[in-house]
Amino acid sequence: MHAPYSPPVVDPNDDQILQDVDTARNLVDLFLKRADEKGDAPFLGSKLDGEWRTQSWREVAGQVCMLAQSLRKIGLNEGDRVALVSENRPEWCIADLAIMAAGCISVPTYITNTERDHAHILGNSGARAVIVSNEKLLSPLVGAIARTGLIEHVIGIEDLHRKQAGSFEYHNWDKLITGEAAAARKAVNARLTEIGRNDTACLIYTSGTGGAPRGVKQHHGAILCNASGAAEILINDFGIENERFLSFLPLSHAYEHTGGLYLPIAVGAEIFYSEGLEKLASNIEETQPTLMVVVPRLFEVLRTRIMKQVEKQGRVANFMMDSALKIGDKAKDGKKRKRDRPLDFLVEKALRPKIRQKFGGRIKAMVSGGAPLNPEVGNFFESMGLTMLQGYGQTEAGPVMSCNRPSVGLKMDTVGPPMRGVELKIAEDGEILCRGELVMHGYWQNDAETARTIIDGWLHTGDIGHLDDKGRIVITDRKKDMIVNDKGDNVAPQKIEGMLTLQPEIAQAMVSGDKRPYVVGLIVPDAEWALEWARANDEKFDMKALQDLPAFKSALRAAVDRTNKDLSVVEKVRKFDCADEAFSIENEEMTPSMKIRRHKIRDRYQDRIDGLYGR
Repeated sequence: MHAPYSPPVVDPNDDQILQDVDTARNLVDLFLKRADEKGDAPFLGSKLDGEWRTQSWREVAGQVCMLAQSLRKIGLNEGDRVALVSENRPEWCIADLAIMAAGCISVPTYITNTERDHAHILGNSGARAVIVSNEKLLSPLVGAIARTGLIEHVIGIEDLHRKQAGSFEYHNWDKLITGEAAAARKAVNARLTEIGRNDTACLIYTSGTGGAPRGVKQHHGAILCNASGAAEILINDFGIENERFLSFLPLSHAYEHTGGLYLPIAVGAEIFYSEGLEKLASNIEETQPTLMVVVPRLFEVLRTRIMKQVEKQGRVANFMMDSALKIGDKAKDGKKRKRDRPLDFLVEKALRPKIRQKFGGRIKAMVSGGAPLNPEVGNFFESMGLTMLQGYGQTEAGPVMSCNRPSVGLKMDTVGPPMRGVELKIAEDGEILCRGELVMHGYWQNDAETARTIIDGWLHTGDIGHLDDKGRIVITDRKKDMIVNDKGDNVAPQKIEGMLTLQPEIAQAMVSGDKRPYVVGLIVPDAEWALEWARANDEKFDMKALQDLPAFKSALRAAVDRTNKDLSVVEKVRKFDCADEAFSIENEEMTPSMKIRRHKIRDRYQDRIDGLYGR
């Protein structure tokens, strides 16, 4: 493996960083403090016309304050919700901070949302305004705005062709971020004295087991607590010096919102925005980040790409990689051998620098979260000389509860010990419970679900696990049925299944996709519909035989496609197959209360489900 870990010498200024975060009244206060300290140093970077360009902390602070004042001038007040629909870009950061600086509540939403998704979030949150980046993202919003009738203001970051729709007023971004910066800052400062750590900063919508996304009330203190815990790991295990984050995951996801926006603000780091997955590899080499917050799927893609590149480089390169993996495999089990040292030295000189260079050459650590990381993938990157950290959490907890770190010992089948300010315990049934400032204040307008999730101050995570001998969390199972795909997106299976069974062709359905790239389905065709189809197509009514007919499968595919039209990108059922018989109490695939027994169905059809992923 690479050189033995030795913790950095902690700079006294690093202690001040933690003190600033711990004592900040709110997120905007912390940002403005950092902006005052950093001044004209670069803060936000993005690629424009083929070149990376940056805005300084001072410039961004001025735009945040002026936009905040403009939001107040158009009529928004304390506590009003403002939806934010945009790809990752500097304006996302500015808008999020400005909404909070205006005393309002930010409501980030995914750019992949359908009109139906937007309508639910706008209606549930009661948003009065929405900030949208471009014409393309406005299209599904327009229908949702008309259906809810709540939005009074639409702010376009780029010029929008549709200047008016229904009763809302259109505003141009550039006009709202101009004005007298000093006066705007003074007004914002006065307002911030009334915003405390317990006040709601944002509503992050996350899918519940019932299907409809729920608005998690994240208060300023929850995100500050998370930023403090993560900053302490960065300070104590890596040291802080000229940090640069490359933002890739959607900022509407709690993981990136905290880890890719407010953690960098806490430690005074630069944030560069990736151009997207297709250009991510080149963006990493160009921007030379020191830290990246990533989901497991990306690591799997990068691992495959690196292995293919090395394979093409001949016998010597392949020998080096095989040697690195063997040494790494022994090291993870604590079996370092003296006789491996010469080979490890050679690998460190000949292979690992080339791998690290593909990640810009400055990377300190890559943090995996949002979904479980395959230990084999984590060990691969460790063997290549790249430090991998795996975190654990959920939106309801800020979202990070724990994270691996070198000082405790990196073990890829754990998610590390609890972070600073986090109290964890294991319930009698094995469920992981969490308590602390990071725990949400509840679900927006959903007291019943809040009461089921937070009991006596303890957040019930729905995950089953235990602590190892070093206090690291080992997650063994999911108590709830939520699908978490390999990109970290939460997908509620009941919602999709319920929509599928609304189709006349489909009697029952079970969808899968945990740790997978997309959702697939197992379908039980409706018997009456199948009988009519058989008669209309001059076929014998034999359900098993019908399922082998391409025309019958095409008819079912049409039903699935109709359902997909009302689902977001991550929810769409990409492939499906048919079950041999109906799910029933008799075959133990349904409970007495007529709920499908997922584990029983998976046990019976696992090979068929795996086959839908090309295995």
